[in-house]
Amino acid sequence: MKNQDVTRSGLLFPGEMGALIGAAVQGEVLWASAGRTEATHRRAQAAGFRDVGSVAELVAASDIVLSICPPAIAEDVAGEVAGAGFDGLYVEANAITPARAERIAGSLHRCVDGSVIARSGLNLYLSGDQAEVAQVAALFRGSEVNAIPLQGGIGAASALKMAFGGWNKIGVALVAQAYAIARAYGVEDALAGEGVESDRIVHAGPKAWRWAPEMEEVADTCAGLGLPEGIPRGAAELFNRWQAHRDRPAEIEQLLDDLAHQD
Repeated sequence: MKNQDVTRSGLLFPGEMGALIGAAVQGEVLWASAGRTEATHRRAQAAGFRDVGSVAELVAASDIVLSICPPAIAEDVAGEVAGAGFDGLYVEANAITPARAERIAGSLHRCVDGSVIARSGLNLYLSGDQAEVAQVAALFRGSEVNAIPLQGGIGAASALKMAFGGWNKIGVALVAQAYAIARAYGVEDALAGEGVESDRIVHAGPKAWRWAPEMEEVADTCAGLGLPEGIPRGAAELFNRWQAHRDRPAEIEQLLDDLAHQD
């Protein structure tokens, strides 16, 4: 039986960003090791999360569940939690369209929409019922995570993530494209001299496998609003060409080669 004086938070899943968020939570943090990678095990252990084995056990023991997972599986994860009978507060903190956030919220008893932005500090934006938003924000009081309430209901936090993610990551794609063109004609140094820095390309390579589906979410958001969707679709295609470098460092020459040489 749960101790009602202690908030237990379940974390799905302790990826690189999820582990940082979970480590800032006040109170006990649970996670489910079934089916997870060795790297995930190491992150969870280093952060001091308690392994309860399965998602069903996590749901049964948690007051709040934080979902920070790849965008493509966000609805499947929420469906598994709902199917396990979770009646606590679900925090949908994935890089998904506002429409998908609304669908997920509709499948659960209580839900707060969240988005993680780590440009300057680690910001967790929250929207939805203001009392529930305040409950989630309280988990991070005094921590390195800045929990920031937004006006608006479910979908507002996700919209912010789509807006920021598109601006930020499409910018990286444009830099990579610029250097690929410049390298083809031997004018990379001149491009750098005009203030176009190449550092972001190398940093993006290992993360591109996560960025590609996020760009598809941005494109879907644009389509739903009647905005041009070609720019984020193009960024998704570019990032997909770096799939082989998932979580592995790569030199800029290899990354630019991968953009130019596709079967």
